[in-house]
Amino acid sequence: MTLSKIICATAATLALVSFAAPSWADTAIKVVETGEGGGAMGLKLDPATVKAGPAVLSVHNDATTENHEMIVVKLKSADQKIPLNTAKHRVDEKQLKSLGEVSDLKPGANGELKVNLKPGSYLVFCNIKGHYEAGMAATLTVTP
Repeated sequence: MTLSKIICATAATLALVSFAAPSWADTAIKVVETGEGGGAMGLKLDPATVKAGPAVLSVHNDATTENHEMIVVKLKSADQKIPLNTAKHRVDEKQLKSLGEVSDLKPGANGELKVNLKPGSYLVFCNIKGHYEAGMAATLTVTP
């Protein structure tokens, strides 16, 4: 095989691989976490409705003194009851299907999570003790 044929075959293979691999830049979801201990807390998604497929959740901890985290779980239905361990003031993650998380975000820090979203409802939340109860949760809707 000549060098030019090898180069052409390699280029063709690389082109096929790049088309087959997911493009994580297809959907960008901005997540902003807010709130300090002892007060109201929040988690906002922009946008809150996206199409199915590869996505990147870019999270920013907008708090000035409080660490946060972001967990993404697939819900069985939009009205699924979230299992809360009231004694520990945390969501019982073992009863949910997690797609991943960005943990230990210090104040002002950023993180990102790459996911492949299927149609349905997802809960995006912070599960540091008491944060979910203080309002750090939002629903992400994924359409076909």
